Amino acid sequence: MDTSTVCKPLKGLNNRQVIQIACGDHHSLALTKEGQVFVWGKNSHGQLGLREDHPDSSSAEHVQSLSGIPLAQISAGGDHSFVLSLSGVVFGWGKNSAGQLGLGDTTDRHVPTVVHSLNQKKTVSISCGGEHTATLSKGGTVFTFGSGGSGQLGHNSFRDEHHPRVVAELWGSEVSKVTCGRHHTLVSVTSSKLIYSFGCGTQGQLGNGELIKQSLPFPVDLPTECNHEYTIEKIIAGENHSFALFFKELESEAKSNPNRGVLTLNDRMIDRWLSGADSWSIIKQEINTVFSSAACLNGSFLKTSCDDHYQTSEEHCGLDFDLVETSFAKLSENKSLISEIVKVVQQTLLSSLNPENKTGVESLRVYLLLPELIRRVKKQKTDLSEALASKILQLGPDAHKVLEKYWSKLPDDWLKGLVKLCRKPSAELIVQISCCEIGHDLTRNLKKFLNVLQMIYQVCCSANRDIPNRDFIIHEISDLLDTLRDALEKLLLPFLCSTFTSDWEDMVKLKDYCFETINILVRFPFVADTVSKQRMFCYLQSQRLQSFPDSDRNDLTGNVLHINRKSVLTDTLKYLRQKTHSFFYPLQVVFIGENGIDMRGLSAEFFSLLSQSLLKWEKKVLEIHESSLVWFNPDNTETNRDIYYLGVICGMAIYNHHYINIGFPLALFKKLLQHSPTLNDLEELSPVEARTLKSLLEEDEDDVVDMLSFDFTVKGKNLVTNGDQTRVTKANRQKYVDLYVDFIFNKSVKSQFEHFSRGFSKGCPLDVWSMFHPEELQQLLQGSPKYEWNELQQCASYENCSASDELIKNFWTVFFELSEENKKRFLIFLYGTDRVPVGGFSKRSLKILLSDCPDAEDRLPEAQTCFGRLILPKYSDINTIRDKLIHAINFCKVFGRA
Repeated sequence: MDTSTVCKPLKGLNNRQVIQIACGDHHSLALTKEGQVFVWGKNSHGQLGLREDHPDSSSAEHVQSLSGIPLAQISAGGDHSFVLSLSGVVFGWGKNSAGQLGLGDTTDRHVPTVVHSLNQKKTVSISCGGEHTATLSKGGTVFTFGSGGSGQLGHNSFRDEHHPRVVAELWGSEVSKVTCGRHHTLVSVTSSKLIYSFGCGTQGQLGNGELIKQSLPFPVDLPTECNHEYTIEKIIAGENHSFALFFKELESEAKSNPNRGVLTLNDRMIDRWLSGADSWSIIKQEINTVFSSAACLNGSFLKTSCDDHYQTSEEHCGLDFDLVETSFAKLSENKSLISEIVKVVQQTLLSSLNPENKTGVESLRVYLLLPELIRRVKKQKTDLSEALASKILQLGPDAHKVLEKYWSKLPDDWLKGLVKLCRKPSAELIVQISCCEIGHDLTRNLKKFLNVLQMIYQVCCSANRDIPNRDFIIHEISDLLDTLRDALEKLLLPFLCSTFTSDWEDMVKLKDYCFETINILVRFPFVADTVSKQRMFCYLQSQRLQSFPDSDRNDLTGNVLHINRKSVLTDTLKYLRQKTHSFFYPLQVVFIGENGIDMRGLSAEFFSLLSQSLLKWEKKVLEIHESSLVWFNPDNTETNRDIYYLGVICGMAIYNHHYINIGFPLALFKKLLQHSPTLNDLEELSPVEARTLKSLLEEDEDDVVDMLSFDFTVKGKNLVTNGDQTRVTKANRQKYVDLYVDFIFNKSVKSQFEHFSRGFSKGCPLDVWSMFHPEELQQLLQGSPKYEWNELQQCASYENCSASDELIKNFWTVFFELSEENKKRFLIFLYGTDRVPVGGFSKRSLKILLSDCPDAEDRLPEAQTCFGRLILPKYSDINTIRDKLIHAINFCKVFGRA
């Protein structure tokens, strides 16, 4: 490396405002106003902090790994370096032969490394010696570590220390400054206006009148001129000499405080901007400095009350949320300021963020601040949000975990704002696609927003945050599905009329693009409501079917189930065991001895009849509980093959969009989706059993718990080794309840559920069923639990009659007079099932038409189940309608069904 004998500008620091310089034996550091650290010199021990194999450097190079860390101070030792953040986090690197990095070993470090043992110690100052280091905490505590051969650590010994150790002799003193020479250390104490020294004094550098090595702090002999009128402003320790700078107290108070590290945004600066006291060019320069630097922003808005920001960690971000809101609110009120800020953020800050930085958690504050700023912006909001989402997704796994932890502790309005920041542009992109705008940038950006939204959603779920699922729903997905429906209809029309229009290819592209978007959305099911998910499921079914050869789609004879009403279950099992059914294709049902083509009505009735047979099955694979819900029979382990086919039947029902009228608890659907059942699920299945366990958990008296005489068994089965000899106490009751619930839902029926689950996946081969929530999957199999009978009337349409006709009015009067049970029988009569579709009656058609038959009084109402049509003879009065309708729904099995 060249030797310079003249003073000249240093290459690499041109046009940069340097606020601190530190020099070691063969290397130097510089800190800029924007918070960047530059290094140059030798790198024999990694003291430049660039990387292990980085050569020496004669020009200043940026330490990228410290990007975004708001730094307060830099320091250089012999061949090691240290920096200190505004929140007291200490980073060290370089030579570590004597433990001078404080990391508990003697291994050199080639990149900045956090000294974790100093975390949350409120470190306010650092100083490096030749091979030792000293730090000062806000309360005046001094830590030293590294080489102790000359006593420079002050621990009354000459041993090295590999971990930071408190200088006990200074404990309780109001130490205000600390500085290290090559082999000695100086500290100043504010209250006593004394300077203490320790370490090598063979050249008189300890200032105590002796030429010795001293391992304990002793006062420096200060001249009499340094009386009470003076204060110690600064102490400097060199290789073999020391200096102290004193000011008279009035002069010291009048002195402006030295620059305290990186420039940060504060109330005083914002008020100055708003007042217009400075010229616009000066304001723009300051805005550019602060808002182009992640380090500047990360050092702003720190929560200083109770020194809270010194507690910054992976659990605690250190920000004052109220201060952030107040400051950004002020800025957003001024159009010129906020416009300039947005320009700097968009053009400089976002592109400069270094997601690969793994050095410190303080660099993640900017990912909390920017959403709060962006949500107050009116222009370029989507572009800013997209750029921020990209940077968030580029963060490493460890940084993601910390950021998610920070999100989990955000104020509610911040978290809701973050959700909206990702949901709104997602909705806009989906609208663009729905409006036939085709471009891969749209889907690429959509995936970015959805991935970030998923991170937030998972945080809300795991942290039990009170952010409702509806806040994540993107209602515009329905528009996308309508677009796909229209495109499919337009593509079908030319085949029907043998006329292909010029926009055929455009429709094909649009259709494919919609399917591409749907295949993205199903990976983020939390953004779609139940009805939209069901529609996506249907469209993906049709897409899958279209992928099969025409010859396979045209020959579906193997998928026709011929069934006898008297032996529905037996015939079904026989059919499934033949293994000829192709589960990807729709099921067709034919009732033996009856006319009719299955246009969904017959298969709906088939699953309704099959439900009744399964509950009466002599194999006893299911047992009915006190709640009238059913669960696997834990004592029946010989019918696993039958349970497999039970799963197949349930899967087929969902795949074919029909319902099974079997009261499975929510726990089954949780298990299918790999969620864990809870005590609340047990309460749904077995209320008395669960309430007993809840009472056990809520009991405050130890004696009462003991009197219950519970042990770690369930129905004679041990929950733990020697469970029958292990008593349940107040200390272990939670463990007992957890094991109890796990036994009921998991261990006791492990084999049964595995066979059911395997069968379910076989019967429903389109694996996107996993996009549904447990409650939604339950509704898909069992129908909606809500019977909104008024909705049935509202969604009815009429043919050759109207709602105002006397006969129609009489019909609805009779219908609403029916008991709940008879209303459900009417549904079976009309649709073949009494299950309410997901989304309510509005999702199922009901068309009422009047029959012109001459002998109306002798005829019964008829139902065309495949079309949801009710045919009413023209009865003369309401009593006739009542008698005929009740007779039809209670005693007639088939009336014109198809």
